[in-house]
Amino acid sequence: MNDQMDSEQINTGHPARPSPDVPFTASDLPIDGEGRIYHLQVKPENIAPNILLVGDPGRAEFIGSTFLRDLEFEHEHRGLVTITGISEVTGEQATIISPVRTTAATSGIGTPSLEIVVNELVALNEIDFETRTRKADFPRLHVLRVGTSGALQASTKLGTSIITSYAIGMDNTGLYYESPYADDVCKRLERELALVVDRSMSENSRFVGKIHPYVARAEPILADALVEAAAELGVPAKRGLTVSASGFFSPQGRDVSRVKPSAPDLDRIFSEYEPGVDSQRIENMEMESSFLLHFLGGLGYWAGAICAGIAN
Repeated sequence: MNDQMDSEQINTGHPARPSPDVPFTASDLPIDGEGRIYHLQVKPENIAPNILLVGDPGRAEFIGSTFLRDLEFEHEHRGLVTITGISEVTGEQATIISPVRTTAATSGIGTPSLEIVVNELVALNEIDFETRTRKADFPRLHVLRVGTSGALQASTKLGTSIITSYAIGMDNTGLYYESPYADDVCKRLERELALVVDRSMSENSRFVGKIHPYVARAEPILADALVEAAAELGVPAKRGLTVSASGFFSPQGRDVSRVKPSAPDLDRIFSEYEPGVDSQRIENMEMESSFLLHFLGGLGYWAGAICAGIAN
């Protein structure tokens, strides 16, 4: 599979811009004097097509020092750590085809930060920095979010890794990108969940009808591979739906502020909702997967997420 992953190219048959030969301006695509993308401060050659994306910079450093060898690039800027090397993991329980050139990168907290990082990773992959124009073809990216999350189902033991099948975006970052529905399930869930959220709010709330979830699907091949790998390694894992909240406190059902939540008890409401997806439930809440799957899926890249449930 990795040979296919490394060699497969994406053709820009439907370019995002009407005039692909017109260079991107410095304001649209900030590149510094050393040829590095603005926020990550890395060059195109520093990034591998296989990317492990984490929120915590310390976690990126841990992955780099523990699971990557022959490190070719290590950099930190604005708390965003980027490490590229060779992933080579073999053992009695499982064998991962290797070596695989891999990048571990930090997304920061929440979809606004992740939107910046993922756009820059895509630009590094797709754009010729010399001409500032999009390449005719480029490798397909495979991006896997590895993180932690709040668990929503009492029946799921804490520490279980939740493998995301669909992500429910309660943030609004994805609403600025016209990514198409991955399937009819996304469309149905969006419609149903908008009603669920509205019914949870007071009719006197100024925000009734203004919180509209969007739904994205993880790449099924990646999700299946994660399920298979977890089984082979003996790691407790479960496939389910993931809610990506726009923040940590009220957006995830925490009521600690003197300003009351407009949509109270969102954690309970999502835990009780029956999504009708292969007997799966909404298993966890975090703050990044929705935009990752929505944006990269719209580009034809493979994106997935696996997050341990650490509290409920």
